[in-house]
Amino acid sequence: MNITSAIFIKSSARVDQCPPADKPEFAFIGRSNVGKSSLINMLTRRRALAKTSVNPGKTQTINHFLINDTWYLVDLPGYGYAKVSQKMRDQWNRLITYYTEKRENLVSIFVLIDSRHGPVASDMEFMEALGKKQIPFARVFTKTDKISSNELERNISAHNREMLKTWESLPPSFITSSAKHQGRDELLDYISEAMMLYNHG
Repeated sequence: MNITSAIFIKSSARVDQCPPADKPEFAFIGRSNVGKSSLINMLTRRRALAKTSVNPGKTQTINHFLINDTWYLVDLPGYGYAKVSQKMRDQWNRLITYYTEKRENLVSIFVLIDSRHGPVASDMEFMEALGKKQIPFARVFTKTDKISSNELERNISAHNREMLKTWESLPPSFITSSAKHQGRDELLDYISEAMMLYNHG
C-alpha cells in the first residue's frame, strides 16, 4: 500500500462522537510511552501527524486520521501507567472498552508492545480481553532498534511462551522500529489485505 494522504479528522471524548462508521478502521493501542505516535508517524510518513510526547498518557481521546480517503487509522489512549488520576484512568478504560466492543467498522487492533521488556501483565490482560470478545488484533513489537537481536529474540520468545499458556495459537505479529522504518511495509500489507476481506465481506 502506498499512502498518498493522511488527514487528521477529529478527536472524540466519547464513542458516539466518532466519525460515521462508513470506512474500515484500524486502531493502535499500547501501554503509555510504547512509541505509538512515532509508529503512526512512521507508517504515514508524516512527521507530526500524531503528537509525540516524553510524558506518558499524552493521548486522552480517540483520534481519527483518514488515510487515502478510504480507511481510518485510529490512535487510542494508552493503558497502564500514566501520570493521571485513577478516575481519569478508569474513564480511559471505559472509553477503550466501549470503543472495541461497539465500533462496528473496526477491522483490527494493533496492540503495541515494547520489545525491550518481557511479558507485562497489562498487555497480556488487554489481549486476553480482546480474545474473549473475539476482536481481531495483532501484536506490534516496538523500539526494536534499542536492543540487540539476541535480546529481541529472547523477549519475543518469552511473550510467545506466556501467551501460549492460555492461547491455542499466536496472533499476527510484527517487528518494528520507527527510527529505522522497520516493519512499515509488512504492517501496510496486512492492512491492505484486511481491507480487501472487509470490503468483500
